Amino acid sequence: MRLKYLAFLITAFLFSELPTLSAARGIHALQLQRAYPALIGRETNNIVELKVTAEEEGHAIKSLQFDFKGTDELHDIGSMTLFLGGPEGQLTTEWSVGTANTPADRLIFSRRITLKKGDNWFWLSCKLKSTASLLHHIDVECSQIETTAGLIKPEDKMPGRKIRIGYALCQQGQGGTHTYRIPAVTRAKDGSLLAFYDMRHNRTKDLQEDIDIGLSKSTDGGQTWSEPRPIMDRGEWGGLPQDQNGISDPGVIVDPKTGKIFVWAVWMYGKPGKHQWNGDGSEAGYEIGKAAQMLLAVSKDHGETWSELQNVTRDLKKEEWVLFAPAPQNGITLSKDGTLVMPVQGRNAAGAPFSTIMSSKNHGRSWKVGNPTGEISSECQAVELLDGSVMLNMRSSRDKAHMHRAVMVTKDLGKTWTPHPTHHKELIEPVCNGSTIRITYIQDGQEATALLFANPNSQQRRERHTIKVSFDDGMTWPESHHHLLDEFTGFGYPSLVQIDEEHVGIVFEGSRSHIMFMKFTIAELVAGNSR
Repeated sequence: MRLKYLAFLITAFLFSELPTLSAARGIHALQLQRAYPALIGRETNNIVELKVTAEEEGHAIKSLQFDFKGTDELHDIGSMTLFLGGPEGQLTTEWSVGTANTPADRLIFSRRITLKKGDNWFWLSCKLKSTASLLHHIDVECSQIETTAGLIKPEDKMPGRKIRIGYALCQQGQGGTHTYRIPAVTRAKDGSLLAFYDMRHNRTKDLQEDIDIGLSKSTDGGQTWSEPRPIMDRGEWGGLPQDQNGISDPGVIVDPKTGKIFVWAVWMYGKPGKHQWNGDGSEAGYEIGKAAQMLLAVSKDHGETWSELQNVTRDLKKEEWVLFAPAPQNGITLSKDGTLVMPVQGRNAAGAPFSTIMSSKNHGRSWKVGNPTGEISSECQAVELLDGSVMLNMRSSRDKAHMHRAVMVTKDLGKTWTPHPTHHKELIEPVCNGSTIRITYIQDGQEATALLFANPNSQQRRERHTIKVSFDDGMTWPESHHHLLDEFTGFGYPSLVQIDEEHVGIVFEGSRSHIMFMKFTIAELVAGNSR
């Protein structure tokens, strides 16, 4: 199909009544909209797909009409391009039907396109302006297709679906880095948002590899972000190359009183081809080159500058443990006395994975590590319950019987642990990191509180990335308050943060970008949905 030789015309005008559609014999069409966001920073964003099926050869499209009457703000959109998809509906960009650079309530792409017998795929892409609101949606409908057989209106297979706007925080190849993974987000004392992550320079692979800890910062509530920059980099320490000096899995906590930001990560020295979670990838004791090390970087100016890397392995790890590492999440401050609590993980003397917390009562000058929960678990996040105890929500083992989150509670900062009533019962997972935080907000003039939880809401694969709300301290997570962010597969690893009194943010590894950021009002999360 030599579309580049065909003339086309795009017209844009304000919304008016549709003409009466007559049946187009031998042609029918379906409209599909995927449940994932359109991202600021991406060159293409799929906002609607069309499958036009011709029962025989000889038919052609003359024009396609799209309406945007339910879009929150048309001027969020910079441009729109209509593409022909691949034979199985692939979102290919080889063949462009046309591009509109001026947003309007209605767009008409006028171009004669010969239809082959069978399915013919099209998809409409938009490029968003940097000023597009992260609280807005795009609502698009293909309201009419003019064909040589007559006018048709595609059947909408997903009525009422709108596309949320998000932000492509880290994309593959950005800044020369192959892969970005394992995000953790926090709020600095000055209100800035700080997102930390692995910068995997050469490939997607975990340690041991050339990996640094990177940072992006937002000073406007997540609307814009600084370019990724490394803050923890071992270089060619000890005379070994960078791919034998990898640092991974950032965990972060902010002391709300001093404003200090503490970021820990795990460092492997040597051991090419090994992994700290497997076999002798890390060993008991403290020796660099045998045991994986725990490093710390500190900022006193809201993430602008960072201290030299400190090796805190001997301060925190028991000698007999095979591994001690941060949980790649954000920590919390207890409301009663300002104690800092950081989720951590490791491998015990037998090499089995565990989760626990460490705490500081002196603003991070020293830390006390709790006992393992007794569960075979690893990545985790802590949240304070209303009675002052700490709940640890944990990634479970790969046992098919345990495809629910492990949840344990401590009242003594990790000396002892008891199962929460929802332990291995309530929150499903595909074995992946998850995130839980407590939010506070004003409702009907009164202070209210709730828990949020985010993870891939599936037991099959890391898909259906979802935020859930609990109003009873994590006892139940009603389906009416499940908010689907991205239905397709990504690595997951969400991290939640309360941005201010009215908003919540999340970073996660979704299907549309290596690391995505999305923003929500607390009001919409606690109101639930009727879908």
